Amino acid sequence: MRINLASVLVDDQEKALRFYTEVLGFVKKNDIPLGEHRWLTVVSPQDPDGTELVLEPDGHPAAKPFKEALVADGIPYTSFAVDDVGAEYERLRGLGVRFTQEPVDMGPVTTAVLDDTCGNLLQIAHQADARR
Repeated sequence: MRINLASVLVDDQEKALRFYTEVLGFVKKNDIPLGEHRWLTVVSPQDPDGTELVLEPDGHPAAKPFKEALVADGIPYTSFAVDDVGAEYERLRGLGVRFTQEPVDMGPVTTAVLDDTCGNLLQIAHQADARR
């Protein structure tokens, strides 16, 4: 068994697509019209056949209160692995990304938390001894 898809709930699929591709650096994998929304996925350019991230509309009545509660408590919706949190933090800040947590070294793990502009906080992390 393996993880095939993961989702992030977004308030605007087009805005999310721009942020996740143009800012974070993912690449679009699927963009299939489904009525008022789309089946919209992105993948890591380093693993184009790997796990797809679905940019899922947050239209369900439970989605917005859930997301707002996570943001209010400073809890990231999900986490993305990076090779160097400090370098990625600087790159993203240079692109205007707002961080709610600057890089923090917690021993074997370094993390930072950013706002994805679509109603979520995202964590970037590097685990010193992580196997790729």
